[in-house]
Amino acid sequence: MTSWKDFLISASADAEAQFDKLKNRLFNRLDVEKPYKIIYYRGFGSPTAVWLKGRVLRQRDLSTPSDNDTFWQNLLATYQRFESDEVPGATVRVEAFGKTYITQTDADGYFDITITPPNDLPPGRAWFPVRYALDNVVQPTGEAVAKDGYLMISPHYSQFGVISDIDDTVLVTGATSLLQTARLTFLGNAYTRLPFAGVAAFYRALQSGPVTTLFNPIYFVSSSPWNLYDLLVDFFRIQGIPKGPILLRDFSFNPELLSDQSHHTHKLAMIRKVLDVNPALPFVLIGDSGQQDPEIYTQVVRDNPGRIRAIYIRDVSEDRRDAAVRELIRTTEAYNVPMLLVPDTVEAAEHAASLSLIDPDTIPEIRADRRADKE
Repeated sequence: MTSWKDFLISASADAEAQFDKLKNRLFNRLDVEKPYKIIYYRGFGSPTAVWLKGRVLRQRDLSTPSDNDTFWQNLLATYQRFESDEVPGATVRVEAFGKTYITQTDADGYFDITITPPNDLPPGRAWFPVRYALDNVVQPTGEAVAKDGYLMISPHYSQFGVISDIDDTVLVTGATSLLQTARLTFLGNAYTRLPFAGVAAFYRALQSGPVTTLFNPIYFVSSSPWNLYDLLVDFFRIQGIPKGPILLRDFSFNPELLSDQSHHTHKLAMIRKVLDVNPALPFVLIGDSGQQDPEIYTQVVRDNPGRIRAIYIRDVSEDRRDAAVRELIRTTEAYNVPMLLVPDTVEAAEHAASLSLIDPDTIPEIRADRRADKE
């Protein structure tokens, strides 16, 4: 017998499909002057495989944020992010490492492709150019549709990678409160959003490792929608947080995507993708106690014995949650993986220094960064 939940999910999916068809017909007629826009998400990989993802929309450029934007300006920017007209079935030409690859957008305008880089990558380099273009499509002005971007490949000398949550780990969100999260997401911008104290200096230290000539890749994974990608890129740049791939998920009306299980499934899948394209690299995991990061990271430890160096969980939840996290800490200890429930960035940094993950000389900078952020 079909449950009410299954019925609701099925009905929602059907409604969304019908809505998309209607919207596509309408914007094809009414929005012929809207420019095509290729949005690329930073690709990533290793010398053996690189994963690239992006989206094709018909959308005007978003306004550049500033620290004195009004409530209405922020609200309008949020509306523009979510009111996008996807372009399904578009042929996307990807040019990287002197080769051309072809892929197509899906029903929501997304495309992704995995490519193999050449064997003679320049030593010491992490970022490489990539160009995206639409075949047989031109702008209303008659210009070709193209976008230049970059992809990241972990250098052979990287000692480890970092996979970090975003909400309530890097970015103050209040993810345990739906109303607080909505207010900060929809009514703020990259200048008004706040980082957790000391995060920028700590992540720079992790990227440099114990020897400052190293480059350890950092990946950011969140269940936030891809529509917020530009906001996060601007936020990281403004706050001095190291650049890295940002892995989000599709925004949908499907109520199943709002569930804890969906959050768990999405983040676990993205973490596995990062691990899969970096098969020789161990990782440090960073998250918070507000949602399911401790449970997800414990599963990653079980599935990947020997690949996780340490786990840092920012304590943002009530005391009753701490008992469950401590039980998971005991589980990871059985795999010789330390998981720390920490009150602030400095405590995580001090432990990372004790494991030779960062240079101990960066601790004063992290403390100073924490004081500056708190002020």
